[in-house]
Amino acid sequence: MLRHVTAALMILAAPALADPLPSWSDGPARQRIIDFVTDVTDPASEEFVPVAERIAVFDNDGTLWSEQPAYFQGIFAFDYVARMGQDDPATLTTDTLKAAAAGDYATVLGGGEEALIEVLGAAQTGRTIEDYQAEVAEWLATARHPYTGMGYDTMTYQPMVELLRYLRDEGFKTYIVSGGGIDFMRVFADRAYGIPTEQVIGSYGDTAYAVGDDGMPVITKTAPLSFLDDKDGKPINIMRIIGKRPIIAGGNSDGDFPMMQWTTAGDGPRLGILIHHTDAEREWAYDRDSHIGQLVRGLDEGPDMGWLIVDMANDWDRIWTGAR
Repeated sequence: MLRHVTAALMILAAPALADPLPSWSDGPARQRIIDFVTDVTDPASEEFVPVAERIAVFDNDGTLWSEQPAYFQGIFAFDYVARMGQDDPATLTTDTLKAAAAGDYATVLGGGEEALIEVLGAAQTGRTIEDYQAEVAEWLATARHPYTGMGYDTMTYQPMVELLRYLRDEGFKTYIVSGGGIDFMRVFADRAYGIPTEQVIGSYGDTAYAVGDDGMPVITKTAPLSFLDDKDGKPINIMRIIGKRPIIAGGNSDGDFPMMQWTTAGDGPRLGILIHHTDAEREWAYDRDSHIGQLVRGLDEGPDMGWLIVDMANDWDRIWTGAR
């Protein structure tokens, strides 16, 4: 008798345990994702896709974790330059570095890409990859977001963490394809998202190989940027590294537009997922006029290309992994 009761309870509990996307609100967005995954993984479906072709790529900043008031890698670089200036003010040799040390984001961002690259370069150039990544790991363990007070790597989006896990459970290989620095993201990608370092694609700078006086070979970062993995660079880098067109692409800004356009233009079933930041109460609301994560073409052209526009305020029951 007890055995039959236990079995019945397990059957009743199965739907709840089987829910692949518990932090997504019931609605068309959640259902469309589940329907797509079901179709491409069912051998009896006309839309079936072999495991080897189940490739899904996702932007990081603003898609898998937050990106306001600035990209988190940028905040790390500002913090590093500030500490550098405290240790030796003479290292702040330009107005840009002085502004960064003072936490003056407006001045640095006002200087455009060149100024931002200068700050990013100050935080990494001349250091071995191991030393740089150790510094990033320490920062993630101790630094706190200026508005939420949360650790930066707890501000990953729980619905997207669930989506990544769901896709992998269904035979997908998941990749990050981001404008962020590849060495920065590789510090936390496996722990935060379950994405191993070899499946992280990002921007990178020049490096040099040398053997030190102690006989130890090292790879040193010599320039902050030689390839920007943004806009057209995303599909170019996907083809260079993965070697095939994904069937799912997710992003949140017009920097992701070419990647999503290229992905969804292929033959067979395709899914573009665009995260629209609409929740000013739980996160931030921004799109067309934002200095970070500007979204214009995606909103205007994405629906006509069949992209799923995810409304954060309505489609997500929970935002961050580290807080409900």
